[in-house]
Amino acid sequence: MALLAAYRRLLGNGALARLLVGEFVSSIGDWLYLVALLIVVYEQADSPVLLGIVGAARVLPYVFLSLPAGIIADRFDRRLVLLVTDVARGVVMLFLAALVATGGPLVVIVALTIVAACFSAFFSPAIGAYLPSLVRDESELGPANSAWASLDNLAFIIGPAVGGLIIAAGGLTVAFLLNAFTFAIIAAVLWRLPSKRRMEAARAATEGAAATVDAAATSATDGPAEAPATMRQLVRPLLGIGLVNVVAGFVFGGLGILTVVIAVDVLQGGDTATGFLNAAIGIGGLIGALGSGVLVLRRRLEPPLVAGAVTLGIGLVALGATGSLLPAMVAMTIASAGSLVVEVVVTTLFQRAVPDAIRGRTLGALETIAVTAYAAGALLMPIIADMVGIGPTLAGGGIAVALAGGVGAVLMGRAAAPPPLDAARERFLRLPIFSVVPASRLEAAARQLLEVPVIAGQVVIRQGDPADRFYAIVTGRFEVTQEDRPGQPSRHLRTMSPDQVFGEIGLLARAPRTATVTALEDGLLLALDGPAFLDLVSGGAGLTSRLLDLHRGASTGAS
Repeated sequence: MALLAAYRRLLGNGALARLLVGEFVSSIGDWLYLVALLIVVYEQADSPVLLGIVGAARVLPYVFLSLPAGIIADRFDRRLVLLVTDVARGVVMLFLAALVATGGPLVVIVALTIVAACFSAFFSPAIGAYLPSLVRDESELGPANSAWASLDNLAFIIGPAVGGLIIAAGGLTVAFLLNAFTFAIIAAVLWRLPSKRRMEAARAATEGAAATVDAAATSATDGPAEAPATMRQLVRPLLGIGLVNVVAGFVFGGLGILTVVIAVDVLQGGDTATGFLNAAIGIGGLIGALGSGVLVLRRRLEPPLVAGAVTLGIGLVALGATGSLLPAMVAMTIASAGSLVVEVVVTTLFQRAVPDAIRGRTLGALETIAVTAYAAGALLMPIIADMVGIGPTLAGGGIAVALAGGVGAVLMGRAAAPPPLDAARERFLRLPIFSVVPASRLEAAARQLLEVPVIAGQVVIRQGDPADRFYAIVTGRFEVTQEDRPGQPSRHLRTMSPDQVFGEIGLLARAPRTATVTALEDGLLLALDGPAFLDLVSGGAGLTSRLLDLHRGASTGAS
């Protein structure tokens, strides 16, 4: 229930939803491109060695350019960085399509793929730093990362299949052209998203309104990682995040190579078994990404991090111990699910801990380390497996990941806890009406509250309108009136002041508003969207009755 409410609220964030959908389309296009590229290289060179060299060469830009890319993401408008990289990659795809259609030289094709990878290296730090700025508050951060990972893994599952079908039907050139088209789609999406200047202006306006509540409080709309932080405070959490990324990257880099060895030598299944194991990776990743959407709603994230790391370790141990295809697929699914839980939790912790001003360059540095670890794993783990066997190698990797998760959780410490609430939301937690709601559930709702500044004379809810939000008064006075018959003067029901609530009756009854609420003076409200309010009500025994009894002394409640 809480997860559904979180995702419904996420869909209500138009800018974020458009970005997620646009990048999902682009991810499918990337798989079209990758499938087509591998076919082109293999058909023209007929050399598995060259195929491996091309794959390795596409990784090198991430090693050398991730840190500069992070610096650029911090120095310039991240939306424009993403826009430029996507347009550039789209242009490269058009050149590749022309070369493939005309039988151009392979060396030029490979060179262009490396150029595309160079632009891709700028994408990850920019999107990782930009996405948190689109969330409306901390409660959307974890679900946004979960949704991102879910869509990415869904693209991993369907992308190669769609690529194969399109290549079979239309040829290799069509695949490159379609990928260029997907870049055009995401570029159009990015063009309409808020720029850095617009977001800073909106943030300043919100902070100005929040200052009427408590000048010393930090506005919740600052974003999840806007609280002041020194490098000394960041050392421990970054060490924890780096440790988990390095160990998990090393192990999964090796697993990517060992998957083929397991399929061919252990399972005796050849290409078919390799395909099934890769499908299991995609399915497990999707399960893990969706499951992490529940886990990141918790108050503290150390337990989900450890649970994900242990799950990944168990899957690797089981994979190394099996000799049959079906158990191997189950083990691979478990390992991949655990890996995605770790990824989403660590990403959320990073965004929570690292201030926006240095998020891009910090992410670039971590990306460089993680990609290097992945490449090292791809190189060294097969060598280790050849020396000691696949089973012990995977078991050792699983134990290392589980230990890294535990140590990383300890190092992250306070970063694994949500940031403190501001003064207005703390007051919301202390409202007597909510005393029957579990503290953790009430705090989760408080983090979803939106600040709504109002001016004298402003109508907050109007009789007859659909019920969409629940409100708590922080500052100001509000008049409740009701019109008994159309055309007749409205009659006064009551006046409400700070720490009173309204808007509950229409939501509970799923009916239109039965009264009008107007601001008598400038003030500030906290608003909770309808689905989140109903989820909160379901968590407190007797809360519905309490809310309905609030205004029973008056003829009709403010709904």
